[in-house]
Amino acid sequence: MPRYAPEPAPRHGATRRTAVLLINLGTPEAPTKSALRRYLGEFLWDPRIVEIPRPIWWLILNLFVLNLRPAKSAAKYARIWLPEGSPLKVHTERQAALLKGWLGEAGTPDVAVAWAMRYGSPSIPAMLDQLKAAGAERVLVVPMYPNTLQAPVAA
Repeated sequence: MPRYAPEPAPRHGATRRTAVLLINLGTPEAPTKSALRRYLGEFLWDPRIVEIPRPIWWLILNLFVLNLRPAKSAAKYARIWLPEGSPLKVHTERQAALLKGWLGEAGTPDVAVAWAMRYGSPSIPAMLDQLKAAGAERVLVVPMYPNTLQAPVAA
């Protein structure tokens, strides 16, 4: 599989379509041990999350963390889970719908609005592919989690 998806063929004479992609950190698909195992495996394997040499971290992650943590985390997620799903997913979906409505009221109804998760699904690459397939040529990516903003470093 290629690292980057190819760009769609240009459509001459067509209006450039813009999309907004709200991105949140991520959430498991369900408050279950297996869903938490998949989610934690993806999240904790990111070298920006855990900065331990990969071979050592692979052993720790697969022998200990992914065998012990998912059941405990699933129980905690089950306590906050909403009937519609994960609170983070539900609220991110609602924010996207509200933004789409606001853009429509502001006179820009042709702007597509979607959402994705950095870890879990829907994934960022999947949603970018979907937006491209729908004709989006420009995508404004809006990270919705605060750790993307860095405080200025004092001199």
